Amino acid sequence: MKAGVVLFSALALFLLMGAVFTQRPRPKKPTRRPTTPRKPAPKPAVPAVPEPQEPTDFPPPILGPPSIFPDCPRECSCSPSYPNSLNCENRNIRVIPIIPPRTHYLYLQNNYISEVTAESFVNASDVRWINLANNRLHRIDKEVFQKVPSLLYLYAQHNHLKEVPSGLPASLEQLRLSRNRISKIPAGAFSKMGNLTLLDLYHNQLSDNDLGKNIFKDLNGLMQLNLAHNVLKKMPAGIPSGLIQLFLDRNRIDDIPRDYFQGFSHLAFVRLNYNQLSDKGVPKNVFNITTLLDLQLSHNQLASVPRFNGHLEHLHLNHNSIESINGTLLCPYSLQAVESDNSVVPRLRYLRLDGNHLSPPIPLDVIMCFRHLHSIVI
Repeated sequence: MKAGVVLFSALALFLLMGAVFTQRPRPKKPTRRPTTPRKPAPKPAVPAVPEPQEPTDFPPPILGPPSIFPDCPRECSCSPSYPNSLNCENRNIRVIPIIPPRTHYLYLQNNYISEVTAESFVNASDVRWINLANNRLHRIDKEVFQKVPSLLYLYAQHNHLKEVPSGLPASLEQLRLSRNRISKIPAGAFSKMGNLTLLDLYHNQLSDNDLGKNIFKDLNGLMQLNLAHNVLKKMPAGIPSGLIQLFLDRNRIDDIPRDYFQGFSHLAFVRLNYNQLSDKGVPKNVFNITTLLDLQLSHNQLASVPRFNGHLEHLHLNHNSIESINGTLLCPYSLQAVESDNSVVPRLRYLRLDGNHLSPPIPLDVIMCFRHLHSIVI
C-alpha cells in the first residue's frame, strides 16, 4: 500500500514539472518597428593645430659655446683673432640674428635663411662684406641697405631671388647673384653705382626684354659682366665702354652687330660659347679689336674662322662646323712682314680647333704666321 502511494506521488510530480516547462510563454513578435537609435550629438570642433612654419626636415640651429664678446649671438662664433668678423655660416639658422656694431665681415652662407630684414642690421653701419650664398632667400628688404651704407661686397648666389634687390648702396663694388631665379631688374636698380666693378648674373632667367638700354648706364666702373646661362637672343645693349670681361656663354645669341665692340677701350676677354652663332650672324671683322686677348666661340655653328687682331693670345673655336683653315687669310699680317719683322708676329699662343671637320696636318702657312703658338688642338 505504501509503495503504491509513493509511486503515485512520483508520477504526479513528473506531470506537474512537464506542465511548467510546456506552458513557458513564447516571446511575442513586435507589432511596431524598433526605433532607430539616435546619432550622438556632434562634438564641438577642436581648432586645428597650425602647421609648423619651418619645414620639419631642416635640422635644428647649431648653437656655439658662450663667447668672450657679450654681443656675439649664440648662433655664431666670434674669434678673438678677428674681432670684426661674425661667423654664422653652416649653423642651420633661419633668421639672421642681431649684428653687433663692431662687425665688418658677416658670413651667413650655407644656412636656411629665407629673407633679410632691416631689424638685424639696426646697429651694423660698419658692415663691409655680407656673404648670403646658398640659403633660401626670396627677398631682401631695401631698408637693409640703408643700414649698411658702407657695404662693398654682397654675395647672394645660390638662392631663390626673382629680381635684383632694390636700394643697393652706391658704395657697392661686387654684386654676385648667380644661380637664382632672376627674371626682372627693377628700373634704377643700378643707378648711382659707379663703384661697382663686378656684376655676376650667371644662371638666371633674364631675357632681352629684361635688359633695357639704360640698365647699365651708371656702371661706369664696371670691369666684369657675367650674363652667361640666361635666355638672351641678342647682344646686351648699353654695356659700359670700360668693361674688361664680358661673359655671354649658354644663351641663344645668333647675331652680333657689325660695330658692337668698337666703343670698348679695355675689352680683353669675350666668351660666347654655347650659343647659336653662324657665319651669317658674325661679321668678318667684328672681333678685330686691338685690346682683345682671349676669345671663346666654342660650341656654335661657325663654318669659318673670323678675323682677329694680332694681339689676341687665346682662341677657342672647338666644336663648330669649320672644314678648312687658310693661314694666309687668317694671318693678321702678311707672311712676308712676319718673316722680316719680329715686332709684327701675331701673339696667338693657344688655338683650339677640335670638334670640327678638320684633320691633321696643320697647314704650313698657319705655323709660319703664328710662330708664338705653344699649343694647338685639332
